[in-house]
Order: sequence, then C-alpha cells, then structure tokens
Amino acid sequence: MGNFQELITNRRSIRRYTTEEIPADSVKIILQAALMAPTSKNSRPWQFVLVEDSAKLEALAKCKEGGATPIAHCSLAIVVAVDVEASDPWIEDAAIAATYIQLQAQDLGLGSCWIQVRGRYTESDLESETYVQNLLGMPDTILPVCIITLGHPDEKRNPQNLEKLMWEKVHIGEWQER
Repeated sequence: MGNFQELITNRRSIRRYTTEEIPADSVKIILQAALMAPTSKNSRPWQFVLVEDSAKLEALAKCKEGGATPIAHCSLAIVVAVDVEASDPWIEDAAIAATYIQLQAQDLGLGSCWIQVRGRYTESDLESETYVQNLLGMPDTILPVCIITLGHPDEKRNPQNLEKLMWEKVHIGEWQER
C-alpha cells in the first residue's frame, strides 16, 4: 500500500494538460475507484459520463460562465452525476465519488481538476445542470454535480505546505471561539 499522506499532500488541481492520451487501463482503474466510493445506505446513486471527443469537450467547457476552460483542453472529462430519486444525501455521495476519482488519478500520475456544475449558470443564464443534461442527453432525474477533468499535467504545482495548515479550524470536545 502506498503512502496516503504523500498522495494528499501532492494532489493539487491541474488546469493545463498535455495532448497525451490516458491509457485505457488507467481509465478503468479510475472508474473502479469511483464505483467503490461509499454511499449512504449503499444506494449508489452516482452515474458517470465519460467524454473524450474534443468537440464535446469544447461544448462542455461552456457549461458555466467562468472556470470551466480546463474541460476544453483535457484528455478525458468525467461528469459525476446522481439519480436524485435514489438517495437524499446525493450531493455527498457524488462528492465522495469525485474525490475518489481525483485521488486515484493522482496515484496514477495524472492531473485532475474539479469543475463545479451544481448551482452554477452559463453565460446565457441557463442552469449549468440543464446545459450538461441537454448536451449529453441525460434524463431530468440524473443531475450533474461536477465535471472532473483528467490528463497528463502540463504544469507543475508545489505540494501542500503543511506549515500553512489552519489548525485554528479544529475544535476539540466543543466549539471554541478563537
């Protein structure tokens, strides 16, 4: 087993990628991680839509007013969505699966970035969820929560600085004003 502390210290959001494709076996390992993510009452409400087509990636990059440009330049985007009728803590279930995707990608030497979809709007003021649903032919009950971009990093990010951890955010036993 690898070193989890090292993995999370080095995982940073990567927004620039090379044109190198992600090997199919790496994609399978990433999807296995997503499918192993824990869910409330083992409901497994998540759904994953993989997008590799460059034209579709360009269109997905317009899913919100700003901050989605990495989608247009990644090798693979995974839309993390949920069946909102399958579980009431579906946001949490989707977030855990998205995090598993990012951690597995990091372990494979790939970069990733979380692109928020839920609660955002396109430049024309359309809900981002609706935009993604329409673009990908998703039913109304399957709600996209985020898009995880994946690829070989074309930028270097420094690891987390452990000296800058905000320990004042930790309360033991009860809330303490600081």
